[in-house]
Amino acid sequence: MKTSELFDLLEKNNTKTLQFEYSPGRLVRSNFHITEVKHVSIDSVDCGSGTDQWHETIIQLWESPVDIDKEGTMSAFKALGILKKVGNLKSYDPDAQVKFEYGNSSFHTAQLVVHNAEVVGHELIVRLHSDVTDCKAKEACGIEEVQQKVMAETDCCGPGSSCC
Repeated sequence: MKTSELFDLLEKNNTKTLQFEYSPGRLVRSNFHITEVKHVSIDSVDCGSGTDQWHETIIQLWESPVDIDKEGTMSAFKALGILKKVGNLKSYDPDAQVKFEYGNSSFHTAQLVVHNAEVVGHELIVRLHSDVTDCKAKEACGIEEVQQKVMAETDCCGPGSSCC
């Protein structure tokens, strides 16, 4: 998700409470704070000597141990206000990929990308997941691209069969 898409999502759902799912069925506690926003510039060289540059927006989420019994959840409106305040101090690259940095005592700190977002009742649930590492120079390194296997037709599911 691009930074501009996150802003649009929060704006469209500004009356909703904001929840983050960091692992299937596991939500960041409702007492979370947005503790830091990083505007990161990446200037990289891959294993095939290819160069690349891009920007990322990294939003750090933190669960306060002091507020563990706090009722209520941050609204999308409040989160958007915090992010806009940051933008007044340091401008965003609207095309930068947004990541959320999060960890707790049972989940290692990681930078998570947005898998999807869904409105459920009065909540906007942003589902996060880990990104995978990859070789960006497969051809130069002699690594073949993995082709998706096409399932062969069988008598059971072939044309004219009664199972499909």
